Amino acid sequence: MGGLYSEYLNSKKVLEHYNYTKETLDMQETPSRKVASAFIIILCCAIVVENLLVLIAVARNSKFHSAMYLFLGNLAASDLLAGVAFVANTLLSGPVTLSLTPVQWFAREGSAFITLSASVFSLLAIAIERQVAIAKVKLYGSDKSCRMLMLIGASWLISLILGGLPILGWNCLDQLETCSTVLPLYAKHYVLCVVTIFSVILLAIVALYVRIYFVVRSSHADVAGPQTLALLKTVTIVLGVFILCWLPAFSILLLDFACPVRACPVLYKAHYFFAFATLNSLLNPVIYTWRSRDLRREVLRPLQCWRRGKGVPGRRGGNPGHRLLPLRSSSSLERGMHMPTSPTFLEGNTVV
Repeated sequence: MGGLYSEYLNSKKVLEHYNYTKETLDMQETPSRKVASAFIIILCCAIVVENLLVLIAVARNSKFHSAMYLFLGNLAASDLLAGVAFVANTLLSGPVTLSLTPVQWFAREGSAFITLSASVFSLLAIAIERQVAIAKVKLYGSDKSCRMLMLIGASWLISLILGGLPILGWNCLDQLETCSTVLPLYAKHYVLCVVTIFSVILLAIVALYVRIYFVVRSSHADVAGPQTLALLKTVTIVLGVFILCWLPAFSILLLDFACPVRACPVLYKAHYFFAFATLNSLLNPVIYTWRSRDLRREVLRPLQCWRRGKGVPGRRGGNPGHRLLPLRSSSSLERGMHMPTSPTFLEGNTVV
């Protein structure tokens, strides 16, 4: 094991693995590659700004401190960090890749796996929360905020462990025949394990939403109202967009496991599939704000304040009378998901 870790600072290891798995090492900075990198960086900056605005909106308004919004905020946090990770990945790609040490390469790729894991577990937490809300199960009790934060913390801890397994030793250093073509320092079995875990979780989420849908359709009017169906539609859209964006990347990783080295040329174009997957982190905030008028107002509030302060001479921050006005539940998302800030007991159950 000591010999394995001694290779982590060997600057020639990355070149050795890329030479083994790639037909050619075309790492030159061509004009088209520079344009593509610049576009990805701009896209990731938009991802960071969008999700940061969502996080600020959730944090500053107590209306958004219910379980559902906290889990959506956690998903926004994972998307924000995904944007940062993709920027770092882009800046450290191309000719820079071959100058990295294995530990730097593991940090570059591991950060993307960690944020992906956090997104998957956030979707799972949202699905569980919807099941709890529909079933009116007493899950959180009086210390619900503490338990929700513990659940969020546990999801990030599991994500860190899952994304950190290669740097802890589950890699293919000195075992070239077991290496992935798409990720040349990762063992194929590790990539297969991660994709399998994510796929099983996503299938479980889909099954959970199908169950929720049938429960809602067969329940009384107070459970199966249009507001509840509207909220179910919102979270289903979030899940569907995630699957749509990441399915090509998952497919290319499964193909990577099945193909012998240098046998599948399409694997050399895997970066296009992962670039497409980044759109998920860009679209999620759009879905939240499109479906929620109140959240949209809160997200746009900093931009409106900045515009008023800039456009009206002698006034700072616009009209003080219009700051932080109480938000009314005015959209299908809020009406379907609004929950009291303290537990409300109804027929012996706690509604959160």
